[in-house]
Amino acid sequence: MKFCKTYQEYMQGMERELPGVGFKKLKKILKKCRQDLESHNSSDNGDLSASSCPHQCPVCDGTFFPSLLKEMSDVVGCFNERAQKLLDLHLATGFKKYYIWCKGKQDHISLIQEGQDLVTYAMINAIAVRKILKKYDKVHYSTQGQAFKSRAQSMHVEILQSPWLCELMAFHINLREKEKRRKPAKLFDGCYLKFTDGKPSLACELFDSVKLDIDLTCSICLDTVFDPVALTCGHIFCYMCACSAASVTIVDGLQAASPKEKCPLCREARVFEGAVHLDELNILLSRRCHEYWEERLQSERAERVKQAKEHWEFQCRAFMGV
Repeated sequence: MKFCKTYQEYMQGMERELPGVGFKKLKKILKKCRQDLESHNSSDNGDLSASSCPHQCPVCDGTFFPSLLKEMSDVVGCFNERAQKLLDLHLATGFKKYYIWCKGKQDHISLIQEGQDLVTYAMINAIAVRKILKKYDKVHYSTQGQAFKSRAQSMHVEILQSPWLCELMAFHINLREKEKRRKPAKLFDGCYLKFTDGKPSLACELFDSVKLDIDLTCSICLDTVFDPVALTCGHIFCYMCACSAASVTIVDGLQAASPKEKCPLCREARVFEGAVHLDELNILLSRRCHEYWEERLQSERAERVKQAKEHWEFQCRAFMGV
């Protein structure tokens, strides 16, 4: 079965309508564009160089890429929102947890099923984007499709870069380890936490031999990320290290960072305000690196107390007008 048909059946078979890639529509655009290019080639005695389209193809200029960019943005937004809601339910405590489970709004099995559905949704849309861009380059004898993919990554609309995908990977491993006596929940194939020369990373085998390998070493302290956060550019740091890089205290938090502050790795600005706290990853690393976690917890506790004390002393002086 052709992928276009498979994709259409998958999107139509979902219980509720979710944003997706207009694969069929985009293929029709490319078909018309190919016909126009072939007509242009025949008038130019088959000169392929005349059909390469860095600047003159109307599909490039105003139809294909803007449409695909909006669809990718909608897909990523929907995935992030649903993944965040799922993980909030899984990590709920106290009265919130009691309310969720007793009211029957969610149970353990339904949470796992929701996770499986989210992973499938992310993977099949990533495949759709990959295939349609490959088709674009084939029609136009160009590499603009690959260039667009790089641009989409810099705009944070590439679904495989989502920090919530990293969280779902950690969620999957945590469930698998928690349910060793039973058949483990299966969200990913070949998803695991690995250590290379003592340095951890999350690895996952995806479609078409594509693999995700997420480095879990903080580039600031050069150690395993502790209390990890992912900036909007996708880079992961220790929470305290990120606060230091953003020139804010842990009391104020990353939300108080100035827009001009930049990621220490890629130097992109405005990346701290939308940082995501990776709670599932934090649980996974605390279990797998228990001794390191306890040492780091003790070493950071003094600094956290110091910053909190300085913060409240400053607030008191301001209140008293000193």
